[in-house]
Amino acid sequence: MEKFIIEGGKPLKGEIKVSGSKNATLPILAATLLTDGICEIRNVPRLRDTMTMCKLLRSLGKTVEMTPQKVTISGSVKNHIADYKLVSTMRGSFCVLGPLLAKLGKAKVSMPGGCVIGVRPIDLHMKGIMSLGVKADIDAGYVLAQTNKLKGTQMYLGGTFGSSVLATANVMMAAVLAHGETVIESAACEPEVEDLGNFLSAMGAKIQGHGTPRIVINGVRKLNGTSYKMGSDRIEAGTFLLLAAAAKSDILVKEANYTHLLALIDKLHSIGVEVTRDGSDVRVKVKKTLRPANIVTHPHPGFPTDLQAQYMALMAITPGVSIITDRVFPDRFMHIAELNRMGAQIRRDAGVAIIEGVKQLYGAPVMASDLRASAALVIAGLVSRGKTEIHRIYHLDRGYEDLDGKLSGIGAKVYREKE
Repeated sequence: MEKFIIEGGKPLKGEIKVSGSKNATLPILAATLLTDGICEIRNVPRLRDTMTMCKLLRSLGKTVEMTPQKVTISGSVKNHIADYKLVSTMRGSFCVLGPLLAKLGKAKVSMPGGCVIGVRPIDLHMKGIMSLGVKADIDAGYVLAQTNKLKGTQMYLGGTFGSSVLATANVMMAAVLAHGETVIESAACEPEVEDLGNFLSAMGAKIQGHGTPRIVINGVRKLNGTSYKMGSDRIEAGTFLLLAAAAKSDILVKEANYTHLLALIDKLHSIGVEVTRDGSDVRVKVKKTLRPANIVTHPHPGFPTDLQAQYMALMAITPGVSIITDRVFPDRFMHIAELNRMGAQIRRDAGVAIIEGVKQLYGAPVMASDLRASAALVIAGLVSRGKTEIHRIYHLDRGYEDLDGKLSGIGAKVYREKE
C-alpha cells in the first residue's frame, strides 16, 4: 500500500491534461460483451477500475489486449457468472448484467462494491431489467437473472434521488438486442450515458434521445465490432479547475469539455474565478479574493456529486460561510473530519455541511475514505502550509491517471511512498 506526500504551498502554473472518461469507459467496456466482433477503444485511462473491468471481461470469456491508451476486445462470451472478487471492488462492473442477459439470456452477477459514500441500492437496475421480461432474484450476495426473450417496453426509471447512470446503462445495453421498442422515461442524462449511446450506435444499435430524459431504443438482431475514442473525464477536469481556483493559479486544463462543466463553471464565475474556453481546453485564472457560495448537488446537468468534496476543499479556504447539500448521496461527507484535521472549520448538520472559511490550512496525516474525498485532500494538501500525508491512495488510483505525475508537471511537490 502507498501514500502521497505533499509539500504544500508551492506555486502552481502551466498545463495539465485530462485523461479519458473513467465513468464512460466502464459501461462501454461492458458493452463489448454484446458482440463477437472486434472492438477497439482508444483514449482509455490506465486506472485500477479499467484494469478490473478488463479482468472481468477476460473471466467472462473475452480476449482483451491492452496497449497505452487503447484496449482491443474480441471473442465470444463463454461464462455468465461475474464473480464477487471482481465486482465487489468496483460498482461500475455491475453494468455487465444487461449485456450478459442480452447475449446469453442469463446472468449471475455479484452485488456491487466500490467507494463507501452512502447507500447505493440496485432497485432501479432490477426494475429496469424485469420490465424487459427478465426473472430476477437476489441470493447469497448475487443477482440471479434469466430470460427466454427480452421484450421492449415503456418504463419509468426515476428513483428517490433522481435517475441512475448505471441503471440506465444496464437497461440500454439489454434493450438494444430486445424484441421491439423500449422507451426509458426519466433516464439519466449524464454525458457518460450519451457516450455509451454513441458507442452502441457505432456497433449498429438503433437509439434516439441518449443524453436526454427520454431514450427510445429499437432492438436489433445483432451488433458488430467498432472503433471508438473515449471523450475526456469531466470529473477529473472539474477537479483540476477547482484545484486551480484553490491555489489561485493560472492553469490551462487541456482536453476539458467546457459544455460538460457548465454547472461548475457557473459557480466558479459567481465566486470570482475567471474561467474561459480556449479551443478544446479551459483556462482558469484567479486575480482577487474569492467569495463563498452554497451548492446543492443534483443529477446532470446540475452540480455533480462527484465534485462536492473538491468544492468543499475550496470553500474551506474561502472567507465567509458556505453551505453544501448533497441531494444525490446525502451521506457523502466522510471527508469533513479529515479536512478538519488540516485546520478547516466544517460541521455537519443533518444533510448539509456548513463551512466557515479559514485563512490557512496546515499539513497533517489524513486518511482517504473514497475516490473523490481523496481528490479533496490532495487539493487541501497542495494549498496547505507544511507536509501532508494522504494514506490509502488506492482510492485515487481508481479514478485519476498518473495524478502525481500530472501535478508535478505544474509545479507541485508530490510523491509516493510505501506505507
